[in-house]
Amino acid sequence: MDPKAKEFLQSFVGKEVQNSPSPFMNWLRPVMRAVEEGSLTFEYVIRKEMTNPFGTLHGGVTAAMIDDAIGATLISYGEPYFYVSVNLAVDYFSSAREGDMVVAKTAILKKGSQITNAQCEIWNKEMTKLVAKGYTNLLRTDIKK
Repeated sequence: MDPKAKEFLQSFVGKEVQNSPSPFMNWLRPVMRAVEEGSLTFEYVIRKEMTNPFGTLHGGVTAAMIDDAIGATLISYGEPYFYVSVNLAVDYFSSAREGDMVVAKTAILKKGSQITNAQCEIWNKEMTKLVAKGYTNLLRTDIKK
């Protein structure tokens, strides 16, 4: 883990993310809980606008949480390049409702020079019920931050 990137990310632990380079992450409003090498942990409170007509966490928002959390995890490597997702597969296991807190934990599984493979699990607050799990491959672009 890049020391400067680690210090930067750790400065957000315990705080709601508000000034992310990702406007979508600012909308999601997660609280960063942990920073580890190749892994971040976020908590999200499910708001009404994140739900589907059944009152449960919308699958698209779930996928977006996974994608955005994994993207933030790449910051830990301190690279000057942006990455883009080339695929995203999400398995849904259980639901979450408005007012519930969910925990997203990312893991970089393989970091190559061009392609990175990662996953993210979303759990209920107690970490006893898996809500969803997503896998993605990300491509390093030549675009610098």
